[in-house]
Amino acid sequence: MNEMERIVRTFVDAYNSFDVAAMLADLHPEVEFRNFSGGTLDVELRGIEAFTAQAEFAAAIFAERRQEIVGLEVFEDRVETVIDYAGTLAADLPNGMKAGQSIRLSGRSVYRFDRDLIVSIEDFS
Repeated sequence: MNEMERIVRTFVDAYNSFDVAAMLADLHPEVEFRNFSGGTLDVELRGIEAFTAQAEFAAAIFAERRQEIVGLEVFEDRVETVIDYAGTLAADLPNGMKAGQSIRLSGRSVYRFDRDLIVSIEDFS
């Protein structure tokens, strides 16, 4: 396993265990995050502070969550994963979803690197 793959797997494990500090450990200070849902960009963040706030918010609204990597490919400057996602909400959301409701989806994530730090994450579902 190369270093970029190890970092991505560590990041996903930290995500699954709600360990925000461990999620941040291998992120570049100017990390960029984008989430695309149904082809529409619905979240875009820049910088470790914004990413931290989003990660803490997301951790608070889920009672449980799990990303399972079902495919992974390593390139020169990035790692692309195919994921299955499942989660159960801990809080009601403004979009009408209620606490206790489950979410299941499949998608992919692209992690771009600058040396041994993740400089951008793009999630597609």
